[in-house]
Amino acid sequence: MSSRIHIRAPERSDEKAFLAAVARSRAYHRPWVKAPSTPTQFREWLERLKQPTHFSLLVIRKDTYEIVGVFNISNIVLGGFLSAYLGYYGFAGHERQGLMAEGLRAVVNHAFRKLKLHRLEANIQPGNAPSIALAAACGFEKEGFSPRYLKIGGRWRDHERWAIRAS
Repeated sequence: MSSRIHIRAPERSDEKAFLAAVARSRAYHRPWVKAPSTPTQFREWLERLKQPTHFSLLVIRKDTYEIVGVFNISNIVLGGFLSAYLGYYGFAGHERQGLMAEGLRAVVNHAFRKLKLHRLEANIQPGNAPSIALAAACGFEKEGFSPRYLKIGGRWRDHERWAIRAS
């Protein structure tokens, strides 16, 4: 486990720091992701997390308590499938330090050990080289390509499917 970060569920008290990190990261996120950027959107995100099919974890720096990034586990299907989708984004100022890689390894461990999932799938836009490199470095394997897969920023965007399975 990392000595630089820890992961935890987001809380209402994170709103101010979270929204500041999103505002600071707008250019960094474009066109890859649209994070909650208003108090209303933040609260709606927290409400979605009350559903058993959604789970999110923040990556927090141990030394500064800053929010480094977010991992969203969604569309959790139990039973014989034990699978979910994984989305993630880091915040500007923390890039290229390996913190999100430490966070992703901790999230995968949590998903497989605590949530008892068998598989996580991350869908990543082909031009998002840092996100693809993160997934690959943490053991995800490319499984395929989905044209016009997700609508982000008002446009349907192609995605590569990357997945990891519990061993």
